[in-house]
Amino acid sequence: MFDRDSFAEIAQTIRTNKLRTFLTGFSVAWGIFMLIILLGSGKGLQNGVEKDFKDDAVNSVFITPGSTSKAYKGMQPNRNIVFKNEDYEYIKNNIDGVEHITGRFMRWSEQVSSEKYSGSFSLRSVHPDHKFLENTIVESGRYINQKDLDDERKVIVIGRKVQQELFPTRPNPVGENLQMAGTMFKVIGVFTDEGSSGEENTVYVPVNVAQKIYNGQNQLQRIIFSTGDASLEEVNSMTERVTDYFSKKLLFDPTDTRALRVRNLAEEYQMINSIFTGINLFIWVIGIMTVIAGVIGVSNIMMIVVKERTKEIGIRKALGATPFSIVILVLMESVIITSIAGYIGLISGVALLEYLSSVVQAPMFQNPEVNFQAAIWAVILLVIAGGIAGLFPAMNAAKVKPIVALRDE
Repeated sequence: MFDRDSFAEIAQTIRTNKLRTFLTGFSVAWGIFMLIILLGSGKGLQNGVEKDFKDDAVNSVFITPGSTSKAYKGMQPNRNIVFKNEDYEYIKNNIDGVEHITGRFMRWSEQVSSEKYSGSFSLRSVHPDHKFLENTIVESGRYINQKDLDDERKVIVIGRKVQQELFPTRPNPVGENLQMAGTMFKVIGVFTDEGSSGEENTVYVPVNVAQKIYNGQNQLQRIIFSTGDASLEEVNSMTERVTDYFSKKLLFDPTDTRALRVRNLAEEYQMINSIFTGINLFIWVIGIMTVIAGVIGVSNIMMIVVKERTKEIGIRKALGATPFSIVILVLMESVIITSIAGYIGLISGVALLEYLSSVVQAPMFQNPEVNFQAAIWAVILLVIAGGIAGLFPAMNAAKVKPIVALRDE
């Protein structure tokens, strides 16, 4: 059945009809090529979005004060909402399910100077748990701890890019001094961040130290907390309790979305995953439809092949060939052509994705690739496509009656 003579015969048929074989295979190769490109591009877009989420803990909630837009209990709209340190303490101690929590007091651009160099960087004054909420990776030294806050130590943790600018010749600046706002800070750590590279242009100091230096009056510009393994419903319940607390304390309508801006990353992440599930399904549908179009083309060509070889098939059957052997012969030719062409399309698609991965540096498009499971499914699709393409022509060939075939010829 799968002997050497059969393969030699198929090879001879392919050599005899080079153009027809090329056009037959190209349709399948193009379909697989487009499927791989679509899958890889979808993955690249997903990687870019997920990298953006790596900037912060996925299970975190950001609470930011705004200004009221509604009158409430005799209070006029357009009042600024202000968070205090006591609000951080209340959420930390009274909202069940909070895993890590920090307040933020920020300066968007602050001049920081070493002995020889200076630069403008983002300043975040935070609590120790900020390390977990921001997914901060300490490369050398340590992060801010509770003792730093208790003793109001003037210590600073700097991003890798800050280190490169202020200490270009020092691979480890821990223990060095930096000046900021007329105050000397001791460097206790250097960090990197898996998310946006802009995070590494940031410096961190204890929150209460910055509040005093910048006359912050115990104010916080944001409160962030993580929710551990809580479900989305439980997280929503927690945010409702936090909103209710601020509404009662600061007298604003709890439905006023401008007074309190709540960003639930768990909800956003779930929504993004749902979107990409739909995108991947759409990609597979489009890709498979493209392959099916190629299969139809192969099937049509194989029908012509069977028609051209009617006399040959009749002779084979007259000499004792069974219908099954005729079906296998046609199927083998179809499967070999589609498999080789599909493999070329697969390799071409992967090669193009590798090239795009090396040259495209867009933040929202990272490492376009096709995972191993998708490649396996593509190979399975190739074999199935070859079988389907040759099935109907093979069945027609098996029905040829020797006497009719010879008489027609």
